Amino acid sequence: MTSKRRNGWKPFMVFFILPAALIYTFFLLLPIVDSLRLSFYSGSGFIPTEFVGFENYKKLFTEFPFKQRMLNAFTNNIEFFIIVTIVQNIFGFFIAFLVTRKIMGNNFFRKISFLPTTLSVLVVGFLFKLILNPAWGIFDKMLTAVGLSGIIHPWLGDPVTALPALAIVVSWQFMGESVLFYTAGIDAIPEETLEAARIDGANPLQELWYVIIPAIMPIIGIVTILIFIGDFTQFDIVYAMSTTQANPGFATDLFGSLFYRATFSTPVRGGWGMGMGAAVSSLMFILVFSAVMVWLYFFKMKGDGNE
Repeated sequence: MTSKRRNGWKPFMVFFILPAALIYTFFLLLPIVDSLRLSFYSGSGFIPTEFVGFENYKKLFTEFPFKQRMLNAFTNNIEFFIIVTIVQNIFGFFIAFLVTRKIMGNNFFRKISFLPTTLSVLVVGFLFKLILNPAWGIFDKMLTAVGLSGIIHPWLGDPVTALPALAIVVSWQFMGESVLFYTAGIDAIPEETLEAARIDGANPLQELWYVIIPAIMPIIGIVTILIFIGDFTQFDIVYAMSTTQANPGFATDLFGSLFYRATFSTPVRGGWGMGMGAAVSSLMFILVFSAVMVWLYFFKMKGDGNE
């Protein structure tokens, strides 16, 4: 005999929800709202007092150098996101697929795959800055050892390779998150489903393509959303490997580094003032929020269509 579970609001639930709601409000919602408010003000100091309406946004989209720096950060963020998404999804899924197979050492690799994610982004950034150093970095020495000395060049000093280098470092560090999600998704596929595919004659590649990947499509969407949010708010890796000036020549500038430089740097070092910095921050929030809502709506519609 089974008992019916009654779902609904209970008065005592407020004691569990209230602490989290207060923390969320004071440390996330209120700063976002205040940033939106500050974006309509101008003036020196950390509390601008001159109300200018949409003037900061007008400068951001029409005037030099604000427009150029904003568009540069946007295009860099798109490129950064594409590289991280491809590398982290493909290699993360491949590792997850391997560690869910019955092979020697799969449990060991499943555990250590998340280890880089536990490290600080600043630590990882400074470490890889040393590894890629053209004078004593171990990466160039490894290329020389395998006969690829012809492709050696200053990876972080070349505008063409600097941003991809940062993207690969971020992909390596947070690969464990993708592995964790994909491993959980693959483990959740009923063994009967996989066994039925094998009985029907599916080889490992067909099993992967026609059974596993369709089953974890929602997880692919979740991982991609998390990558998008992380990449469009990324600052630490630029600070650690390229400084707040996003060297070389703003080639590694992202919205996070642009916001920091615009808000907290002196005018000589590219500072625009608190009002303009708040405008950059607000634009970044609107962009991320809108993209996530569209992405979630797309997956909801796709899920409703499959029912």
